[in-house]
Amino acid sequence: MLLTIDVGNTHTVLGLFDGDDIVEHWRISTDSRRTADELAVLLQGLMGMHPLLGEELGDGIEGIAICSTVPSVLHELREVTRRYYGDVPAVLVEPGIKTGVPILMDNPKEVGADRIINAVAAVELYGGPAIVVDFGTATTFDAVSARGEYAGGVIAPGIEISVEALGVKGAQLRKIELARPRSVIGKNTVEAMQAGIVYGFAGQVDGVVGRMRRELAADPDDVTVIATGGLAPMVLGESSAIDEHEPWLTLIGLRLVYARNVSRL
Repeated sequence: MLLTIDVGNTHTVLGLFDGDDIVEHWRISTDSRRTADELAVLLQGLMGMHPLLGEELGDGIEGIAICSTVPSVLHELREVTRRYYGDVPAVLVEPGIKTGVPILMDNPKEVGADRIINAVAAVELYGGPAIVVDFGTATTFDAVSARGEYAGGVIAPGIEISVEALGVKGAQLRKIELARPRSVIGKNTVEAMQAGIVYGFAGQVDGVVGRMRRELAADPDDVTVIATGGLAPMVLGESSAIDEHEPWLTLIGLRLVYARNVSRL
């Protein structure tokens, strides 16, 4: 079994692969204050009762692949792999790791590991050209060329950040539940805010993706647009630009990168 861990700014997603198939997944909050020992206890709690694994931490785990946008968490997870999974091959996505995706950026080290991993999975599953829209703490748009290169991207404030900002900065507004309203024209303040979030972000996706498509390919219809991230379902039904929804895109990318690097460890 391969354990994949995607550490985002807000949430950490874990996936368990049996071959090419994801057989279990978990989502937990990201807390940069957790120590390696605390993370190990958390992992044991999540995986200890899974029928495909043994009762002891590490039983049944044959490999680990990790990417993180939070350096302090990556440091602690490195210690977890050393102390608790010492005999298990572990791939941590960082400079020097083979991904198979050339990065066409002024400074490749600036690109978040999760965005590169998403590009790896997009190329494998759908080919290029492609655009990955990841709905996380930020909403990111990542362009993959027809040759499978990471061509660049767009970073915009995420859905939850926008909701929090409205609640903090609006004197008569408050934090609301993220849900689809009855109609675009809200009949109360909550529905009006929900409409602004859902339809506003759908419009943002359609607008940004349309411009990226025209830059990425001579025929914009050749570009496949893939949505991923925990908040993608909020926008899927309202955006006309999204072709595919793959909630486990980053975990699939981690599986692929693990396979490309494990023989080199």
